[in-house]
Amino acid sequence: MERLWAPWRMEYIAAGSPEARNDAAESTAGCVFCDAPRAESDAANLIIARGETCFVILNAFPYNNGHVMVVPFRHLARPADLTGEENSEIMRTASALTALLDGIYRPAGYNIGMNVGSAAGAGIAGHLHLHVVPRWSGDTNFMSVVGDIKVLPEMLDRTYTRLRDALANAL
Repeated sequence: MERLWAPWRMEYIAAGSPEARNDAAESTAGCVFCDAPRAESDAANLIIARGETCFVILNAFPYNNGHVMVVPFRHLARPADLTGEENSEIMRTASALTALLDGIYRPAGYNIGMNVGSAAGAGIAGHLHLHVVPRWSGDTNFMSVVGDIKVLPEMLDRTYTRLRDALANAL
């Protein structure tokens, strides 16, 4: 890979892009991750578990079956804003989820991570969340490449029930 050095761009980067300023300033009004835990029905909002500082929610637009997110209750945009307790609970929860998903779906691996800011691909940039995505060899095929379609073998409501019940039995 060749590199093109452009040191004059550092002034723009250091000042913070408009996207980064917008991500940090995003209001809690209309934030799905703030609204979901306040709603009456966890099932309607795909929340499968609640902890002290965070909750687990099924991704409504999953990359794969079993795709969940661990979300702090507090509205914050950056990992550096997490308290030690939040950080610890998020990671403990992600670890427990992989063990749970191993028993239910038997994936070959996982993608676990955060997209911090819209420039990094965060769909909800103002509210930090950790993705836990089960992966299998060959889970990407021609359909996603040619047809821009993801084929999921299990309906979202069935995934919700399986994971909610498994978590309830594990706690």
